Amino acid sequence: MSDTGVHWKASREPHPARDAALASISAVARREKDEWLALFAEDAVLEDPVGPSLFDPEGKGHRGIEGVLGFWDIAIAKSERIEFFIEDSFACGNEVANTGTITTTMPDGSVMDAEGVFSYRVNDAGKIVALRAFWEFDRAVATLRQS
Repeated sequence: MSDTGVHWKASREPHPARDAALASISAVARREKDEWLALFAEDAVLEDPVGPSLFDPEGKGHRGIEGVLGFWDIAIAKSERIEFFIEDSFACGNEVANTGTITTTMPDGSVMDAEGVFSYRVNDAGKIVALRAFWEFDRAVATLRQS
C-alpha cells in the first residue's frame, strides 16, 4: 500500500476493527473525505490526540458525523499530504490498537511526525464508533522540518 501513503508492516489478519482502521487511513492518505466519513457510526467519537489540543481545546472529542467532519476540516484538509507508517497492530474484541508514525506535510513544505498508538473501536456493523490517537504534541513539534 505504500503508493497510497500507507506503509503497513503489521499483521493484515482480517478483523473488523483492523479492516476499518486500514480503510480509514487509506481514505485519509488518498484525501477521500466522503469515503472516510462513511466509515463512522452516527454516534462516533474521534479524539486525535486524546485530551485537550489545538484541534479540540476542551478535550471532549469530536462527536457525531458533524464532529468528525469538523475534524477533517481543521486537521486533515489543511495538510498537503498525510502518510501512515504502521509498525504493529493488535486486535482484540471489537477494537484494534496500531502503533506507528503519522507524517504530515503542510502546504508550506513543513513536515511533522506524530509517533503514537492509534485505536479504533467498531460496532457490530463494522462502523467506527471510537477513534483515539495517543500522541504527544510537543514531541511531534520537535520533529518539525522543511521537506
